Amino acid sequence: MPLIQVNAAGERPEPQGGEVRLGPLLDRALEGLAPRAPIAVLIHGLKFSLSDPAQSPHRHILALEPEDRCWKAVSWPRALGFTGQGRAEGLCIAFGWEAGRNVWRAYDEAPRAGLALARLIEAVRARAPGRQVDLLAHSLGARVALSAMGALGEAAVGHAVLMAPAEFASAARPALCSAAGRQARVLNVTSGENDLYDWLLERFVARRGGGPTLGRGLGRTEANWTDLRIDDADTLAALARLGHPVAPPERRICHWSPYARPGMLGLYAALIRGELPYDLLRARLPEAQAARWSRLLGLPRVELPLPFAGNAPS
Repeated sequence: MPLIQVNAAGERPEPQGGEVRLGPLLDRALEGLAPRAPIAVLIHGLKFSLSDPAQSPHRHILALEPEDRCWKAVSWPRALGFTGQGRAEGLCIAFGWEAGRNVWRAYDEAPRAGLALARLIEAVRARAPGRQVDLLAHSLGARVALSAMGALGEAAVGHAVLMAPAEFASAARPALCSAAGRQARVLNVTSGENDLYDWLLERFVARRGGGPTLGRGLGRTEANWTDLRIDDADTLAALARLGHPVAPPERRICHWSPYARPGMLGLYAALIRGELPYDLLRARLPEAQAARWSRLLGLPRVELPLPFAGNAPS
């Protein structure tokens, strides 16, 4: 059972479909799991809906075989090594939440989903004491992940990979100061390709002066926080030297490159599976970062599906 599907029902985690209760589902999923096998929870972003089957994340990026054939429908579980070939692969939990409304309502819903995620992780750890849970989240899913982190106890979270996070630095710092956050190893994946989305979040979504988004990074102020800017040539060269080449950016503007760009999901797989130690990755990355808005300079006109409009998921 490499993949199970769990959704946020308000502040409670519930299995997809409701045929079984969460406890028995986790019991079966964790039975016989190899001691060093990863347990990973994958969290989607905006525009996916649990109430609309056509927008279900479990038919898209969180599926082993996505039904959608668009270029963004990349199977996260399969790319991360959860293929169903055996329990040595570990356990992957596809976590769905109601993000199909407008961006303001989804932004407000994310902390409630974070509480459901925290309760899911607590249920896992009650059945697998001493095991950490890795989190991989895109866009507003990063707000869900950070909200959960802030509600969890010590050593609950291993790695937390935040891909183009739609969240503010002011919200991330309290999560890092939490019991779980102080020991988590966070990889904040950013790019100038996402600058327009960050600007829209800062300009239109923050209701009480949210300040800068995580797209600007936190720098090297925290030993367990690493900014990975994937439009920076020196950063890509460092990843290649580590044996994890990543394709360079092809678009000036793209919200999905942290998982859709060739090489990215393979990098995360190596991280959560211990093939690429977090401290080694952090040590080898350059501190210099590309200037914000660098990829937007000279752009005459923008034609793209905004994540705030009623179009493409995530």
